[in-house]
Order: sequence, then structure tokens, then C-alpha cells
Amino acid sequence: MMDPAEKLALLDNSLMRAAEALGDVTPHAMARYYARYPDAAASFEHHGLGKTAALEGEMVENCLYCLMHCLDRRAEIEILLESSVPHHHFTLDVSLGWYQGLVDATIDVIVATVPADAGDEQLLWQEIRERLDAIFDGCRTLLPDGDPAMSAS
Repeated sequence: MMDPAEKLALLDNSLMRAAEALGDVTPHAMARYYARYPDAAASFEHHGLGKTAALEGEMVENCLYCLMHCLDRRAEIEILLESSVPHHHFTLDVSLGWYQGLVDATIDVIVATVPADAGDEQLLWQEIRERLDAIFDGCRTLLPDGDPAMSAS
């Protein structure tokens, strides 16, 4: 089992590698996201009020913050998501599935840059995904019917 300092070092390595390989991860994450959730593009256009790219950047930045701190500041990320997910659901008509889908797309883009033989990094990203999935599962209980649109695009 890795200690927290080792995990943070691996996380830093992953993020630096992704930045060096891809530059800004935002367009890569959004392309993957829109491929999975094509109807979400109209929502970003609507809520972006003419500044869709800025909104996309802000949302990917929020995703990165969550994945960077879900291991060392779990309570903070739980509070952040437990307030943000219902707001997005009830006020902005953004399903939990769309919300979680953007987090997953961001993780997928970064993980795609991790070498197959970097087992510790692969395990770290699995842990991050599982931790965030558990937090989203908790958020689901805050929504009516557990957000039946979870898998809808």
C-alpha cells in the first residue's frame, strides 16, 4: 500500500506527463465527453452564454481539482460535489450522469497518457476513480429517484 506522499508524487507525475503530451487537457476531455454525451453540447452552449469555451475550461478545471484532492481532502470534495450536483440537477437541468461523465472523461484523458507498465500509477487512477464514484453514489441519494437520467445522453 502506498503512503500519501507516494500517491501525491505519482499524481503529480501523471498530470505533468499529460500536460507535456497534450498541453491543455480541456479540448481532449471535452471531445471525449461530447462523444459520449452529444446532447450535453447544447447545454454547454446554453449555459456558456456565448462563452462556451470558457465554461468548458472552468468545468474541466473543477474536475481536475476534484481528482487532485479526492484522496487527501475527501471531505472537502464530498461537500463540494454534494452542493454542486443538486444545483446542476435542479437549477441547470444537468443530470448527475452528465456531471460524472465529465469527470470520467477528464480522468480517461489523463490515464491514456500513463504507460501500461506504470502499475502504481494505474492503481492510483483506479483508486481515484473509485473514490469519486463513491462520492457520486452518495450524491445520487440527494436527487429524486436517484437521477434516473444517469445514463441518458
